[in-house]
Amino acid sequence: MKRPEITIEVAPELRLFVPSDYRSGRRTLATDGSSTLGHVVESLGVPLTEAGRLLVDGHQVPVSHVPGDGEHVEVCGVERPQQVPGAPLRFLLDVHLGTLARRLRLLGVDAAYENEDIGDPALATLSAKERRVLLSRDRGLLRRREIWAGAYVYSDRPDDQLRDVLERFTPALAPWTRCTACNGPLKDADKDAVQEQLQQGTQRTYDVFAQCTACGRVYWRGAHHSRLEAIVADALRTSGA
Repeated sequence: MKRPEITIEVAPELRLFVPSDYRSGRRTLATDGSSTLGHVVESLGVPLTEAGRLLVDGHQVPVSHVPGDGEHVEVCGVERPQQVPGAPLRFLLDVHLGTLARRLRLLGVDAAYENEDIGDPALATLSAKERRVLLSRDRGLLRRREIWAGAYVYSDRPDDQLRDVLERFTPALAPWTRCTACNGPLKDADKDAVQEQLQQGTQRTYDVFAQCTACGRVYWRGAHHSRLEAIVADALRTSGA
């Protein structure tokens, strides 16, 4: 029995996921006649977290649509800014995105992160339990059905990663309000109350401090502050704040 054939075209921004034969535009693809369009898209290498509208002969269809013989399928990219159901917007990052997690926290964005690999099943379960958008460069992880919401991080450069997340999700920013080490909220701290945690040079030089209400870490405007200020300023420009 002849297998149904469809033509499929993937949006330019998604072509890095698909085999080279499918990167030049419309291609013919034989299906098994029973698999959903979502399965077909994933079989080409595109995580469904990155697929936006799915069009069949120009009409939008759900991922559960079973493509029929002769249909033309267009796989669009995610519309930006991406709307995520529920509030507040929170993130979960895999073990390879520690720098991105710290930068999101610097901007006051709720970004959970484990510096040890807890495994894909645990990450997916945590995403669902805490309703967090899972950020990863692992396509296999983003294909897990348990995750609540997810997004592929396209670059391996922290500057580009941060810009991409801010442009895609437009989270509310509140710089200098969250602990970059543990994600807890910061509060103003009296110098006398935290002096035991400070070296003598820091005690003599600085007078303004903040402390994490969760882990107790103390912050001040030290030698690296100008670099952090540059990251914050660039992020605020990106977000239009």
